[in-house]
Amino acid sequence: MMRYENLMVGDGLSDHHRYPFACNELISMIDLGYSRLPKDVKAFIFQDCLSAFHLLPEMNTTAAVSAANLLVKSVESAFPKQKKNLAIVQFKQAKVALKRRTKSHEESIDTPSLPQDVLVHIFSLLDVSSLISSSQVSRSWNLATHEGSLWRSLFNLHFSHDVLTHIHPGFDWKEAFKNECIVYNLSKMLRSGRGYCSYCDTLVWHDNFRCPKKQCQFESGKEQLDPILTHQVVNYLLGITSSSDESNLDESDSVDSGSVESDSVESDSDGGDGPGLWANPKKHTERIPTP
Repeated sequence: MMRYENLMVGDGLSDHHRYPFACNELISMIDLGYSRLPKDVKAFIFQDCLSAFHLLPEMNTTAAVSAANLLVKSVESAFPKQKKNLAIVQFKQAKVALKRRTKSHEESIDTPSLPQDVLVHIFSLLDVSSLISSSQVSRSWNLATHEGSLWRSLFNLHFSHDVLTHIHPGFDWKEAFKNECIVYNLSKMLRSGRGYCSYCDTLVWHDNFRCPKKQCQFESGKEQLDPILTHQVVNYLLGITSSSDESNLDESDSVDSGSVESDSVESDSDGGDGPGLWANPKKHTERIPTP
């Protein structure tokens, strides 16, 4: 139970950006390890599923709705009848509330387009995960998020210019940032929202690739977290730490992993820099801590 509490899934659900990641973790926990978990942990997962559905109207994003739809499918397939029925009722109520809220919002608000320079200034205050999410809102936002100064600032924050051999007028800072993310395997954190902090020996929701705890940030300097994928979070919860045990987990559970990977926010493949993370948006669209 302590391991589950340490994951702070509830905190992820209450955050607009992390909500889809937290739902994806719940999906993986249910699909890959639910039958192996003790009753008290199952109770926590059930409560967090109810919280996920209850909070859905407040999220009101395409990614959040997609994640909640996938979560309810996992709930239907794994939960006992009484809990399943309660969760489905909560989900249906949330969808009704979401529909009403969306309609009310569309009728009452006519948001004018902001000038590009204003958008760029606002986006300069965001971390990389939020900036990538913002690029999926509209064409004007997507155009603003491609501003080179934004990605140059992020590159300066996370990486060293020593890795760049040719900086010239028109240099593509977003592409340079993307390439360094691939080199350091950081795109995994962008897909899962998680990293492992060796200073507090904890799986955490990353804050710009770093531990959100101020003391860890002070001690680590610019050192980044170790990337963690969602199936590793499940392994941690189950007490599995070795690579051989991880493969046993994947082989022993009969799970339609394709649906989870293709429809959720994360892909666990090592070539984890697919088009979904960096491409232009479509409209409406290892280290594990010791026990």
